Amino acid sequence: MKFAIVILNWNGRKLLEQFLPSVITHSKGADIYLADNASSDESIAFVRQNFPSVIIIENEANDGYAKGYNDALQKVEADIYCLLNSDVEVTEGWLKPVEEVFVADHNTAIVQPKILDYKNKEYFEYAGGGGGFIDRLGYPFCRGRIFQTLEKDNGQYDDTVEIFWASGACFFVKSDVFWEMCGFDEDYFAHQEEIDFCWRVRNNNYKVMYTGESHVFHVGGATLSNMNPQKTYLNFRNSLFSITKNLPKRKFFPLLFARLILDGIAATRFIFQFKFEHFFAIFRAHLSYYKKIVHFFKKRKNIPKRKKYYVITSIVWAYFVLNKRRFNILIKH
Repeated sequence: MKFAIVILNWNGRKLLEQFLPSVITHSKGADIYLADNASSDESIAFVRQNFPSVIIIENEANDGYAKGYNDALQKVEADIYCLLNSDVEVTEGWLKPVEEVFVADHNTAIVQPKILDYKNKEYFEYAGGGGGFIDRLGYPFCRGRIFQTLEKDNGQYDDTVEIFWASGACFFVKSDVFWEMCGFDEDYFAHQEEIDFCWRVRNNNYKVMYTGESHVFHVGGATLSNMNPQKTYLNFRNSLFSITKNLPKRKFFPLLFARLILDGIAATRFIFQFKFEHFFAIFRAHLSYYKKIVHFFKKRKNIPKRKKYYVITSIVWAYFVLNKRRFNILIKH
């Protein structure tokens, strides 16, 4: 099984200097690519001079995560793509458990390792943790991270289980399935395109898996911090895109109405926190969504009518009202 590790980069010379050595050291047998989104710093020259084994793909523009990978992966030959953020430190033997998950079930299309916080290595990291899930309204969360609550890694997620979505920070995907799904949806630009992709993969009866036997450390927020208004805008808008594309029609309209109300409550909460930029980010997200709702509705296909996609009705209610802030408490019956 041939692996290709593809690191998408935009002006990330310092990150490459810090993290690329661990990827090269611990990824014997895999081809390593730098997919550069038209950087204006010295990223390409630095990699060529210091890491000549890394294959460089130069994209014509900085068109974000989705198009950046779609363009670059057309030039990569491998059975498994590993889409790896430039701010990730990998560990010894990290590829073997992932390969074993793919081998164990031919229906597995995507695998995510355990993602821990580089800055606080005993804790799960915001973007992915121990595997991603969504609630009935399409709000995403992770084992090990629900909203701003991060769990300490005590081995509670050292299992190998099916999940709903895998983090784009370290995303292993079968190349043939990636192209069968036509890659990422470029209308997302960045953030949550991996959730949409995993949802489409699941709608086509493939599996998304997690293995805690492999782990990496992610800095997080290297492109946009968790509380950046632009990230708020993209997350709220793109989440609405995903439910429009992937929910059955009979569920979509009632849930959309509920989502718009809850998004409004979230926006109001930002006002009371004096985070006015985030309030306007949600407002802009909804305006953008309304303009494109028909466009996204036309993208719907292969949507199963009765396949359950959520593990809890409302993560907002469970977290803020019932004070359930750990995954194992959240889903306890």
